[in-house]
Amino acid sequence: MAKNNTLDIVTAAAAAAISRRAQNGVILDLRKLDSFTDFFAIFSGASDIQVEGISEAILEELEQNWDQRPWHREGERKADWILLDYVDFVVHVFRAERREYYNLERLWAEAERIELPELEARTLPDAPEYDENELILGIQPEAVLDE
Repeated sequence: MAKNNTLDIVTAAAAAAISRRAQNGVILDLRKLDSFTDFFAIFSGASDIQVEGISEAILEELEQNWDQRPWHREGERKADWILLDYVDFVVHVFRAERREYYNLERLWAEAERIELPELEARTLPDAPEYDENELILGIQPEAVLDE
């Protein structure tokens, strides 16, 4: 993995996590510290299912758009903490209470924090306009009366 674009890849991972409503995201720059990796990206999810969804979104984004696969993965069976190790950076996705317990931000308090990407509001292309007379199932009230 080229060192000059590692931050771009970590930022893409953060954007993928945020797109799945990851909470309290932070990227820690560990390059100036004696560390085994350059960056930590840390996120929280409200449930095991959300933690899994966030990690899957990161895996998919990095594989499809950056040709990156993790060197090591941990935590899929019990999804309260999933770790994705890409060597130059490590992504941690926690359940909130597990994150509080381990408090990696405190352990790496000297690390510089990097601003997370902001996602632009997305609209669906060519979305039909809403008709207030249309029912949720797409049946027009007049069509029901005609039957």
